[in-house]
Amino acid sequence: MSSGPAYNDEKGSSLGEPEYGHDPASGGIFSSDYKRHDDLKEMLDSNKDSLKLEAMKRIVAMIARGKNASELFPSVVKNVACKNIEVKKLVYVYLVRYAEEQQDLALLSISTFQRGLKDPNQLIRAGALRVLSSIRVTIIVPIMMLAIKEAASDMSPYVRKTAAHAIPKLYSLDLDQKDQLIEVIEKLLADKTTLVAGSVVMAFEEVCPERIDLIHKNYRKLCNLLIDVEEWGQVVIINMLTRYARTQFLNPNHNEILLEENPEKGFYGTDEEDSKQEEADAVVLPKRKPYVMDPDHRLLLRNTKPLLQSRNAAVVMAVAQLYFHLAPKAEVGVIAKALVRLLRSHSEVQFVVLQNVASMSIKRRGMFEPHLKSFYIRSTDPTQIKVLKLEVLTNLASETNISTILREFQTYIKSQDKDFVAATIQAIGRCATNIDEVRDTCLSGLVQLLSNRDELVVAESVVVIKKLLQMQPAQHSDIIRHMAKLIDNIMVPMARASILWLIGEYCEHVPKIAPDVLRKMAKSFTSEEDIVKLQIINLAAKLYLTNSRQTKLLTQYVLNLAKYDQNYDIRDRARFIRQLIVPTEKSGVLNKYAKKLFLAQKPPPVLESSFKDRDHFQLGSLSHLLNSKASGYQELPDWPEAAPDPSVRNVEVPEWTKPSSREKRKEKVEKPFYSESEGESEPTESADSESPTTSESEESAGGMESESASESEEEESEEEEGKSDRQKKKKKKGQKEKSKHGDESEDSGQSEGGDKEKKRNEEESSSSSPSSSEESSSENSSSESEPEENSDSDPGKKHKRKSVAKLPSGSLKAKKKEISLLDLDDFSGPSVPTTTPSPNTFSKSLNLDLQGLTLSNSNLPSEMSSPSLGRVKTYELLHRLTGEGLSVRYHFNRRPFSPDQAMVSVQMQFTNNSDMDIRHLHVNEPKLHSGMRMQGFKEIDVLQPGDVASEAMGIDFCDSTQAANFQLCSQTRQFYMSIQPPVGELMMPIFMTENSFKKEQGKLMGMNEINEKLTLTEQCRSDQAVVQRVLSTANLGRVPCGQSDEYRFAARTVSGGALVLITLVTKDNGAAQLTVNCEKMVIGTMMAKEIVETLTQ
Repeated sequence: MSSGPAYNDEKGSSLGEPEYGHDPASGGIFSSDYKRHDDLKEMLDSNKDSLKLEAMKRIVAMIARGKNASELFPSVVKNVACKNIEVKKLVYVYLVRYAEEQQDLALLSISTFQRGLKDPNQLIRAGALRVLSSIRVTIIVPIMMLAIKEAASDMSPYVRKTAAHAIPKLYSLDLDQKDQLIEVIEKLLADKTTLVAGSVVMAFEEVCPERIDLIHKNYRKLCNLLIDVEEWGQVVIINMLTRYARTQFLNPNHNEILLEENPEKGFYGTDEEDSKQEEADAVVLPKRKPYVMDPDHRLLLRNTKPLLQSRNAAVVMAVAQLYFHLAPKAEVGVIAKALVRLLRSHSEVQFVVLQNVASMSIKRRGMFEPHLKSFYIRSTDPTQIKVLKLEVLTNLASETNISTILREFQTYIKSQDKDFVAATIQAIGRCATNIDEVRDTCLSGLVQLLSNRDELVVAESVVVIKKLLQMQPAQHSDIIRHMAKLIDNIMVPMARASILWLIGEYCEHVPKIAPDVLRKMAKSFTSEEDIVKLQIINLAAKLYLTNSRQTKLLTQYVLNLAKYDQNYDIRDRARFIRQLIVPTEKSGVLNKYAKKLFLAQKPPPVLESSFKDRDHFQLGSLSHLLNSKASGYQELPDWPEAAPDPSVRNVEVPEWTKPSSREKRKEKVEKPFYSESEGESEPTESADSESPTTSESEESAGGMESESASESEEEESEEEEGKSDRQKKKKKKGQKEKSKHGDESEDSGQSEGGDKEKKRNEEESSSSSPSSSEESSSENSSSESEPEENSDSDPGKKHKRKSVAKLPSGSLKAKKKEISLLDLDDFSGPSVPTTTPSPNTFSKSLNLDLQGLTLSNSNLPSEMSSPSLGRVKTYELLHRLTGEGLSVRYHFNRRPFSPDQAMVSVQMQFTNNSDMDIRHLHVNEPKLHSGMRMQGFKEIDVLQPGDVASEAMGIDFCDSTQAANFQLCSQTRQFYMSIQPPVGELMMPIFMTENSFKKEQGKLMGMNEINEKLTLTEQCRSDQAVVQRVLSTANLGRVPCGQSDEYRFAARTVSGGALVLITLVTKDNGAAQLTVNCEKMVIGTMMAKEIVETLTQ
C-alpha cells in the first residue's frame, strides 16, 4: 500500500492531475486537457530524429485507432522539411489526413511540398503529390495541375499511380480542368505497367466515362494486363470493359432473342395456328444472320476467365457479371462454380452473391441446377441469407427437381425463425403456381399446415392457399369449407380477410356455410381490424346479391354498423355499396349491373420473383443490390444493331519493333504452340456450317499439307517458305467461303468448342506416332471383317461409302501424300510395342487420329467410328402396344453428328408392327431444359407394315444427364418421348500422347480430381476385359502407356469441350485405383461412379 502515493506523485509530476470525469476509453483518465500531447509536442520540437520518429509513430497509431490528433498539426507541419526520410514519410501520412481540415497551415508549407516533388526518393515524391492533392483550396489548382502533369511523366510507376489518384481529386475541386485532365488520362492509359492500369481506369471512370475513344487503342493491352493488375484495379477495369464491350461488339445471343420474341407455338396446335407460326417464322428468319464473334470480344472473355479463381470475392463477382452480360449463352455456365465457391465466405459476401445469383437464376436457370445442394439452408444462416437461398431454390424449381426441393421446404417449415417459415410458405405457393404437376400436392400440404399450432404459420398458409384456389376454385370447395371453420381461431387480420374474401368470391360453392360466417362476423364487426371490416362488407354485399332471402337483414345490420365506423374508408364503402345493391327510387343505372360488378370473373394472381426485373441494373452494382438507381451509377449500354469498325483497336507497330526474317521463320515453326488466339477466334466463322464441297475440301487439304511441310522443312530453302505462305492464303480463303455458305450458328460458344476440338485433333495428328498409319490400316481391315451387329447402321455405311467414292483421284493422292508426311523422327512419346494391336485396344484413339487426316468435314465410315467393343446398348423409347403398332428403339452411335458437332448423335430405329401404313413421322417442338438444343431426324413420309427405318437425330445435352423431352408425331397420333443420356455418352474420344496426358492431368488437380479405390472381379482382371468394360461404359479414347499395370483414357465432352482424363492403376489381388480428372466436377464424379460399378459387378 505504501507504494501507492509514491506512484501517484511520480505520475502527477509529469502528466498533471488525473481527471476522472472523462470516459476511461478516451485516455482522459491519465492526463488533463491543458497538458494533453505535451510530451509529443516536446519530442517533435527535439533536435533528435529518433525522438521525432517515435513521436510520429505514436501519432499515426492514434489516427489508426480513430483518435483525434488535429491539435498536433502545427507541431507536425514544422517537420515537413525534416531531412530524415522515415520521419518525412510519416509526416506526409499525417498531413494527408488533416490537410483538408487545417487548410491555412497546410498552405504555408506548399513550397516544401513542391520541393518534395523533386526528391530523388519515389516515396517522398508520391507523398508530396498526395498531400498537395488533399489540400482542397481552389487557389492552388494550377500548382496541382502542374504537379500532376509532371508526375504523369515520372520514371517511377508508383508516382504515376499517385498522379492517377490525384486526377479525380482535382476534377472534383475544379470541373473546368476536365480537358487538361483528359490529356493526362490519355497519356497514362498508354502506360504499360500493371501498377498504373487500375488507377488510371478509375480516374477515367470518374472524369470522362463517355470518352470510349480513349480506350480503343488500349483495349487489347488492358485485356492482356488484367491478370497481373492488383485486385482493386481488376474490378475497376472489368466493369469498364463490360460497358465498353456493350458498345463495340454485337450481341452473341441475338439470334436466340429473335426466336424468343417469336410467339411460341402451343403444344397442341391447330392447322391454322401452324400455318400462322410458319408465316411468323418466315418473317423472323430472314432477319437472322450467322453470328461471327469479334476476336477482341473473344480476347476479353478468354483473359477474364482465369480470374474466376481469384481469392477476392469482388473480382470473381466482376467477372461473373461480365460473362452474364457479354458471353454467349452456352459459355455463361462457367461462372456458376465460382459463385457457388463464394457462398462459403462471410455472410456479407454471401448476401451480395445470392442477390446476383437470384437475378441470374431467373433467366439462366440451367446454369445453377447442377449446384442445387449448395443453396440448401443451414440452421446457422442469418434470416436474410435464408430468404435469399429460398428465392434461388424457388427459381431453380423444375419438373425434375421439384420433389427434392419440396422435401427441403417441409423441413424448413419446422424452423423457429418465423419470418423464414413465412417466406418458405410463400415459396411453396410460387412453386405450385409455376409447376402444374405439383399444384395439388402443394395445396394439400398447405391445408395440413392449417392445423399447425403456430398462428403465424396458419395465417401465411391461408394467404397462399387463397391465391392458389383462385386458379381452380370449383375443384376445391372442401378446402374453402375447411378454411371457413378456422375463422373462429385465426386472429391475424390478413388471414381473416383472405378467408372472408374466398367465401364471398366463391359463395355459390358453399351456399350453406357462407350466411353463417356472415352472422358470426356481424357479431364481432366492431372489434375487427379495418382490413377485416372491409371484407365483411364485401361478403355481405355478395351474399345479398346471391342469397338475399337469408342474408337481407344481416346485410342491412352490417351496413348500419359500418355507416357510423370511425374509419372514413369503411363509412364510404358502406354508403357506396348500400346505394349499389339496395334498389331505391334514387338509385341510378348502376343498380342493374351490381352483380356484374361484384361477382365478375377475376384473374388469378401471378406469383413472381421480386428479382424478376432487377437485371436491368448491372449485376454486382450497388444499384442492383438496392433495386434503385444510386448516385454515380452508369447505365449498361444496349447492344449496337451493327458492329462498329473493329480497326479502331488496331495499334501501329513501330518499324524498329518488327521481327526480322529469321524471327519470322521461328514464329512459323512454333505456330502450333502459340496459335491459341487464332484457334479461339477463327472457328466462329465456320461454326455450324455445312460440310464443304469437294473443291473446298481439296483446298483445305492442300493448305494443311503445305503447312505441315513448311513446319518440317522450314529452314532448308526460302523458296519453299514462299510456297507455304501462298498455300496458307488459299486455305484461309477456303475457310471464308465455307463460312459464307454455312448455316447460321445457334450458339457461337458451342460451335467454337467443336471447331477447336477439330483443330486440336488436326494438330495432334500431324505429330502422331509413326505406327499410326499401320495401325489404322490394320484397324480398317479388322473392323471390316467383323460381323456387323447393328442392322440399323447399314444405311449410314452405304451413304458414307458413296461420299468417299465421289472424291476424285487428286484428293486421294493428297491424302496419301499427307499421311507420308508423318515423320518418324517427330514422335516424342514413349516406345510402343511394334506388334499390331488388336482393334479392342486402340480403335477409338486411332479413329479420332484418322478423322484429322480426312479430306472433308464429313463423318468417318461407320466401321471405323462405331463401337467395336461388345454389343451396343439399345433402349426402348416406345413399346409397340403403347404406340399402337409403332415401336421405337434408340442407341447412342458414338459418331459425330455432322450438322452440329456440339450435339450427341442418337440413332433411332422405327418398326411398324401394325397392318396399316404409318405416315409423316417427325419430331414436334421439344420441351428442353435451359441451354439444351435438339435437331430432329428427317421426316419419314411412309412406314409400311413390317418395315424398319433408321434415322439419326442430334441432341445438345449441355454436358448434363437431364432428359430431353419431345413429341413424336405421326399423321394420327402424338407420343411423349424422353431420352436421358448416360454420362459416358456425352463424350467424344480424343487422341493424346503420354506426355500431353500428364501435362493436362497436372492442370486438373485438387477439386477437379476424383479418386476411388476398388477391387476388380475375377472376370475383369485381364487387359482386354478391363479395356472392354471401360470403353463400353463411356465413349473414350485409349492413351498409350509404357506401364503394363496402368490404363489411360481421354475424351472431351461433346457440348462444352471439357477435358475428361481417366487413369486406372491395377495392383495385386485385383485391387485398383481409379483417378478421374475433369474440368466439370459433376461429370467427373458421375463418370467415376459409372466406371466403378462396371468394373466391380
